[in-house]
Amino acid sequence: MGDQPTAREDYDKLRRRVLWTFPSGLYVIGSRAGARRNAMTANWVTQVSFEPKLIGVGIEKPAVTHELIAEGGAFSVTTVSREDRAIVRKFTKPVEVDAENGTLNGFPFHDGVTGVPILDHAPAYVECEVRHAVDLGNHTFFIGEVVDAGFQADEATEVLRMEDTRMNYGG
Repeated sequence: MGDQPTAREDYDKLRRRVLWTFPSGLYVIGSRAGARRNAMTANWVTQVSFEPKLIGVGIEKPAVTHELIAEGGAFSVTTVSREDRAIVRKFTKPVEVDAENGTLNGFPFHDGVTGVPILDHAPAYVECEVRHAVDLGNHTFFIGEVVDAGFQADEATEVLRMEDTRMNYGG
């Protein structure tokens, strides 16, 4: 690779392209601290333990969702139907919350058992209480124990994956 700036830049581009080929889903992460709510698109989500059931989510430190998970101690992960792929773009910036009408960026939601928002039309969701927060550079990997889960649509609903969109994140 060498120390040449051009060689380093070429390597960084190659590395990003390789990492973008890793298959991953796209989800909407719900968060809440006090009266503040947010939902954001994320793709770094994985189950990390079977017993207890633990889910990990990687959240960039400057994100509103990071602040709300750190303060509120809980998060939700909702899947997105492949038919609803445009939804993920609606949650790439902090949301407009209409608590009176129960919407986030115009999408109906309800509060889960921990108080975090869950999109009503999501095919499935898990709700987690934070058990660990691991500092990973510009992200925190929040590990939460599943305290509630459910299907809100047919279990056979195909869920959105990163490769179904033109979005990419990583590298």
